[in-house]
Amino acid sequence: MEALLPRIPSFAPPDHQPRLAPLCLPASRDSELLDIMARRALCPVFQPIIDFRVQAYIGFEGLIRGPAGSRLQYPDALFRAAKAAGLSCELEHICREVTLQAFARLRLPGRLFLNVTPGCLADGRMMEGTIRDLLPQLGIAPGRLVIELTENQRITDVPELQSVLADYRAQGVQIAIDDLGEGFSNLRMWSDVRPDIVKIDRHFIDGIADDRMKYHFVRAMQDLAESCAAHLVAEGIEREEDFSTIRDMGIACGQGYFIAVPEPVPSHHPHQPVMTALGRQRVSLSPVGAVGGKPPTAQNLMEYVRPLAPEADNEHVIERFEKEPDIDVLPVVEGTTPVGLITRHAIFDQLARPFWRELYGRKPCAKFMDAAPLIVDQHATVQELGLMLARADKRYLLDGFIVTENGNYQGVGGSHDLMALITEMQISAARYANPLTQLPGNVPINEHIDRLLEARAPFAACYADIDNFKPYNDTYGYRRGDDVIQLLSRILREVADPRLDFVGHVGGDDFVVLFQSGDWERRCQEIVSRFGEAVGGVVSDEDGMRGGYLAENRKGELVFHPLPSLSIGAMGVETGSYDSHREVAAAASGAKKQAKKAGGGMVFVERRRPRPEQPFRLC
Repeated sequence: MEALLPRIPSFAPPDHQPRLAPLCLPASRDSELLDIMARRALCPVFQPIIDFRVQAYIGFEGLIRGPAGSRLQYPDALFRAAKAAGLSCELEHICREVTLQAFARLRLPGRLFLNVTPGCLADGRMMEGTIRDLLPQLGIAPGRLVIELTENQRITDVPELQSVLADYRAQGVQIAIDDLGEGFSNLRMWSDVRPDIVKIDRHFIDGIADDRMKYHFVRAMQDLAESCAAHLVAEGIEREEDFSTIRDMGIACGQGYFIAVPEPVPSHHPHQPVMTALGRQRVSLSPVGAVGGKPPTAQNLMEYVRPLAPEADNEHVIERFEKEPDIDVLPVVEGTTPVGLITRHAIFDQLARPFWRELYGRKPCAKFMDAAPLIVDQHATVQELGLMLARADKRYLLDGFIVTENGNYQGVGGSHDLMALITEMQISAARYANPLTQLPGNVPINEHIDRLLEARAPFAACYADIDNFKPYNDTYGYRRGDDVIQLLSRILREVADPRLDFVGHVGGDDFVVLFQSGDWERRCQEIVSRFGEAVGGVVSDEDGMRGGYLAENRKGELVFHPLPSLSIGAMGVETGSYDSHREVAAAASGAKKQAKKAGGGMVFVERRRPRPEQPFRLC
């Protein structure tokens, strides 16, 4: 994810299923439960987890169902019965076995998320059986397993739990905690377990597009996750609006009925409605200096390299590298689906071993490829790729990544080129930010307006200007003047919706807000009101009492000036009403002049399309 989880291809398990030891069950009065467990009459279902950035599934959560039509069909009833019979760990063990077998049989890509209660982690059948014996028999590497700790048990011995988890991690298994915000664990479990992955409870996700409080709760979780290098998965996404909000917040992964319902035989790729929603992105609030204002993507970094088939032998691989000295990696593709990557340094390291060529030269290259390459969709932005690589295993920085379109191989990209482009973009962004407020300056404002116009997205352009600012600056000094500018900057950012609205600093005491929020008029009124209330804190008590101060005008005469206030000129920009940022800037400038003519300290909304005047300088 940020490499949570690079997409990992799967391979066919052995033709035979491993022999499982017969289950010895204690006596219990629940004969139906005992019969289900003895016959392993359980149906695993799988719900995919999507990575918004690479537009692909990066894993599946394994869930369980009892026999259809029985009273134990659904997991709540099934595990409640097992708990009452004292068979919780025994049932979990059977569920893991049948889920792993189905996962291998279906050749599902990516990682498998397995639910495990903390009390069953140290069970011998988990540590010694499932991990040590069953996974190799099924052809599943431990690195493809994520243990998802469920929260229905209170953790009483934290040091012992941490010791057990360390053993799993040493084998390559990742640890996740489920339903953050629900049950006993909450932040304490996060602190004790230090998980690799945190799944946010559906309570905070359902309706997040319309609930500002939920949005800020999840944003706080996101900040905390970044501080401790954990990756977030948003659970319970059932509406397209919530799906889009989570994606636009920058949370890497999501899960829920809108993406896909749990199924016994799930699709390996997202369905068309999900891909359509992924393509229906709002205009980004972090434009970069790319051609046409569009952020560069993996496609811009992609180079086509003729792939290998999995059955190609290692002699052929060596021959390719010898004949093509400029190629450092060779993708391995089965049909059109990438399944691995072979690097020049890895194959020649193997070749240096005594008799390696004689022993393995005619063996299939799949035996020596990296079966867990970083696979990204061609539409993933370079910022997303950079963040993934920064948090991924170090080998990805050397090996690069495979680029796909709808899961089909397109080419490969190099991390060196990616880092060079990101560095160039960061230098460019720093050049165009206002040094006082760190808000985007003139060039990014222009680019964002043009991107909004190009996307035919309705928005409102609002030009904010502080009234009576020069006399205040002359009276109180430029340092206090900077404080007032930063005060306004803070108010603008607090009132604007960070998911939708772009706040820019033209220069001096002039700001621009490009609202995509539908209630932008109310927000403008709130900005003016909050600024007026806050101004009392940046003047002396005496000046505050009399509502102004004496300052010299240009003629050297003492003149009474009112306290600073805020004027905003605003107008809605409908589809097709303007052709460029210059026209929008001119109209917003005209609206601002009308607000100041009316006495200042107000919002003037231009309801007509005015004749363009001299625009504010966005050069």
